[in-house]
Amino acid sequence: MAGGGVLAVDGPVSGFHSRITTSVVITCIVAASSGLIFGYDIGISGGVTTMLPFLRKFFPSVLRNKEGEGKATKPNIYCVYDSQALTAFTSSLYIAGLAASLVASRLTATLGRRNTILLGGCTFLVGAAINGGAANIAMLILGRILLGFGVGFTNQATPVYLSEVAPPKWRGAFNTGFQFFIGIGVVASNCINYGTAHRSWGWRLSLGLAMVPAAIMTVGALMISDTPNSLVERGKLTQAKLSLLKARGGKESEVEAELAELVKRNEMAKAVAGQEESPFLSILERQYRPQLVMAIGIPFFQQVTGINIIAFYAPILFQSVGLGNDSALIAAIILGLVNLGAILVSSFVVDRYGRRFLFIVGGIQMFLCQVAVAGVVATTSGVSGTKEITKGYALVILVLICTYAAGFGWSWGPLSWLIPSEIFPMKIRATGQSISVAVNFGTTFVLSQTFLTMLCHFKYGTFLFYAGWIAAMTVFVVLFLPETKGIPLDSMATVWERHWYWGRFVKGQGQLRSPSQQGNSH
Repeated sequence: MAGGGVLAVDGPVSGFHSRITTSVVITCIVAASSGLIFGYDIGISGGVTTMLPFLRKFFPSVLRNKEGEGKATKPNIYCVYDSQALTAFTSSLYIAGLAASLVASRLTATLGRRNTILLGGCTFLVGAAINGGAANIAMLILGRILLGFGVGFTNQATPVYLSEVAPPKWRGAFNTGFQFFIGIGVVASNCINYGTAHRSWGWRLSLGLAMVPAAIMTVGALMISDTPNSLVERGKLTQAKLSLLKARGGKESEVEAELAELVKRNEMAKAVAGQEESPFLSILERQYRPQLVMAIGIPFFQQVTGINIIAFYAPILFQSVGLGNDSALIAAIILGLVNLGAILVSSFVVDRYGRRFLFIVGGIQMFLCQVAVAGVVATTSGVSGTKEITKGYALVILVLICTYAAGFGWSWGPLSWLIPSEIFPMKIRATGQSISVAVNFGTTFVLSQTFLTMLCHFKYGTFLFYAGWIAAMTVFVVLFLPETKGIPLDSMATVWERHWYWGRFVKGQGQLRSPSQQGNSH
C-alpha cells in the first residue's frame, strides 16, 4: 500500500493550495449544498410510500396488503410492500440518473462544473413541481425521471468541483460536505413526512417541497465561479485567474505561478492524449487501470452495503419489524440524524487518519450490525415472518440499524464520493466521475427495484446478503486501495506507482503525468 513516503512527493501545486480562505470555504459550502436534492429525495420517497392517501391513489394493491394485517389471510411481515409498481416509483429516478451522469461527463468538460450543477438544479426543480401535482402514475414517473436527470448532473459535477477547489491537505473534509448536505436533505424530508403523514394532501406537499432545496442550490450556484481547472481546460484563462485570485486571497504573484502550472498541465494532457481522442477511450488505457477499477468498484460496493435501500424504505422497514406508522417515521428521522452526526465525525478525521482507516473500520462495524439484525429478525419473527415482533425487539433493531448507519456515515458514505473525484488526472477526471456516478445509479436502480421482493423471499437473509458484500468490499480496500490523503491532484499517479499491485500498470507514469515534476525536482 502507499505508505508515508508518498507524502514526500510534492510539486509546486501543493504549495499553492496550502491555505484555507474564507472564499474557498463559502464556495465549497455553496457547491456542496447540491447534495440537498439527492438527500431530500432519498428520505421523501420512503416516507411518502407509507402514506395511506398516496397508496390509495397510486398503489391500491399495497394498501390492500396493509389493510389485510390482522386478518387470517394477512401476508407475512416481509411481503406487505412487495409491489413492482411501488419499487418502479422509487427506482425510475436512478435509471434516469445513470443516463444523465454519462451525458454529464461531456457537459462538465464543455460547459464547466458550475454550469452543470446549475442545469441539474433547474431540472430537479421542474421534476419536483410535476411530482407535487401528479394526477396519475405516468406523471409521477415523469417527475421522477426529471428528478433523476437533476441528481445525475449534480452528483457528477459537485464532487469534482469540490476536489478541484479544496486545498489538498483538507480535501477530504471539504468533499465530505457533499455527503453532509445529503444527510441534511434526508433528515429534513423525514421531518416533513412526519408532519404531513396524516393529511390527505400531505404526500403532495412532501413531494412538491423538493422544489425548495432545488431552488436553494440553484441560486447558490449562480453566486460562485467555476473551478480554475475547468476554466483553464476550456481556454478561459482570464476567468481562471480571477477565480484563483478570489480563492487564494488575492496574492497575484502566487496566482500567476499557479495559473501557469494549470496551463502547463492542461497542455501536457492534450499533447499526450491528442485533442481528438475520446476520454472514454483514454480511460481504458493500461496506465489508468487502477483508477478505472476504483471508479467502478467503490460506488458499486457503496450501494451493496444496503444503505440507500434502508434509507429509501426505512419507514417501510421499521413498520415491517413491528413499529407503527408514526413510530416508523420517527425512527427514520433518528436514523437520518445518526447518519448526519457520523458524517460530521468523518469530516474531522478523514484528513488526519486517512481514507483507508475509515473504510476498514466502517466496513467492520457495518458487517457486524447487518449480521446482528439478521439474527434478531430471524429469532423474533420466525422463518416464515408471521410471528409478531415485540416493540422491545423492534427498538433493538432500530439501535443496530442506527449503529450500522453511523459506520456508513463516517466511511463509505462520504468517501465513495471523495475517492473517484480525486484519483484521476485532469483530462479524464470528468469522465471518471461520470463512470463512478453511473455505476452508483445503476447499482441503486437494480437494488431498489428488487429489494422489496428480496425482503419477501429472502426474509432475514436479506441482511446477510448485504453483510457478505460488506465483508468482500472491506477486503478489497485492504488489498487494493492506497492512501490518498494530502496528495496534490497532480501528484496522484505516484500513489499507484508505489502500490504493491497497481505499480505494474502505472510504473513510470507519475513522472509523465505530473507536470510539476517534468524537467525539475521541486
